[in-house]
Amino acid sequence: MTDFRYLGDDRRAELERYEFMMGEARGRLAASMDCLTDALILVGQHGVYCTSNRNPRVPALDLQAVMANLNGAKELVSAVMDKLRAEREATEKQ
Repeated sequence: MTDFRYLGDDRRAELERYEFMMGEARGRLAASMDCLTDALILVGQHGVYCTSNRNPRVPALDLQAVMANLNGAKELVSAVMDKLRAEREATEKQ
């Protein structure tokens, strides 16, 4: 496994577990999905305190942009995981 220096010990252990359960590619995607989800949670919590000046019921515009990009990244990762799963199942049926 590549040494991902930016990951903490807990994330590295989680990555190893995912790679063992799902294989290298899908395991890394699953770990990435968890990182993106955690980032969304943190940005969402920050959005409670940093609200828009125009509409205090919504997060500030910069936080909305970050959340939109994180959600987009999660959708892309999910789509790749689905494609890998479909390819694996097609291969297993043959």
